[in-house]
Amino acid sequence: MAEPSRGSTRTILTAVALTLGGVVLLYTLYLIRNVLLILYISALLALGFSPMVRWLEGAGGARRGPRIPRWAAILLLYIGLAGVVAVLAVAVVPPLANQATELWKNLPTLVDDLQGTLVSYRLIPRIYGWAELARAVPSPGTAMAGVLAAIQGVFGVFGTILSTVVLPYYLLLEGRSIGSAFLRLFAPARRRRIEGLSEEMTTKISAWLGGQMVLSFVIGVTAGIGLYLIGIPYFYVLALICAFGELIPVVGPVLAAVPAVIVAFTASPQQAVIVIVYFAAQQFIENNFLVPRIMERQVGVSAVTVIVALLIGTELLGIVGALLAVPTAAIIQVLVEDYLARDER
Repeated sequence: MAEPSRGSTRTILTAVALTLGGVVLLYTLYLIRNVLLILYISALLALGFSPMVRWLEGAGGARRGPRIPRWAAILLLYIGLAGVVAVLAVAVVPPLANQATELWKNLPTLVDDLQGTLVSYRLIPRIYGWAELARAVPSPGTAMAGVLAAIQGVFGVFGTILSTVVLPYYLLLEGRSIGSAFLRLFAPARRRRIEGLSEEMTTKISAWLGGQMVLSFVIGVTAGIGLYLIGIPYFYVLALICAFGELIPVVGPVLAAVPAVIVAFTASPQQAVIVIVYFAAQQFIENNFLVPRIMERQVGVSAVTVIVALLIGTELLGIVGALLAVPTAAIIQVLVEDYLARDER
């Protein structure tokens, strides 16, 4: 039997080395998946804020050179965003805290009223007392372990939020050098097309980010006003839930409306029906007037694409995947459209 030649042995060793290297690389990426997710979210935010930073650099008009330094434009953007958050906090937090405290204080009564209504409609067999519910409470040791885990989780979330807020600043600050280094990965003949694709992605993500903020604000305000006029208690808390629920496409608004319906149901089934009708009308107006004008025309992602992206994102990353579904779909759409148009160039 002939011995393998030196060239074939080298080929086999190279293939084995590449395979092992690929396995090690994939395992490493799996281990740092949370870091990669933070980087991805920060990159999306940086891309979304990039047009506004460039606008601030040129003071909003045609510019031959930056009117203000880039670092100052980014800092001005952050100060503006912090100011908006501060104004909203001053306007929302005090009544929100009062209503949240009142809701917690009245929670036993609300649970009893809800059980009574459900019993009257024969949806549950009887009213369960608090002693029965208390049996389901974990032991003190288990509860303490849960509290410690919750505290650790809070610190982890705080660190993640801080990283996600700080990283976009540096990505924006070094955006030009990062973009130049990225373009050098491609052949000179392809760099203009890659730069055009990057600009199109930036435009879509910026439109998505701005549109999402506008939609959340509109839905939160109109939900609060509607619940207040209907006479639903804790409307501040419920409106804030609706505003956050709007960040999740398709299913978010429906899930966010559930607490308001439950609170209304504790008062009377009629009020619950009114709340359901109000939220249905709100979603009809949003889906037929607001979303087409704010999102679809700017981002250009169809409803089918949004739903498919939402299902995939939720399956992979849960609620975080749902939040990232639309901008990720927009990026993929740009790449697919460019690939399909390759024969026309």
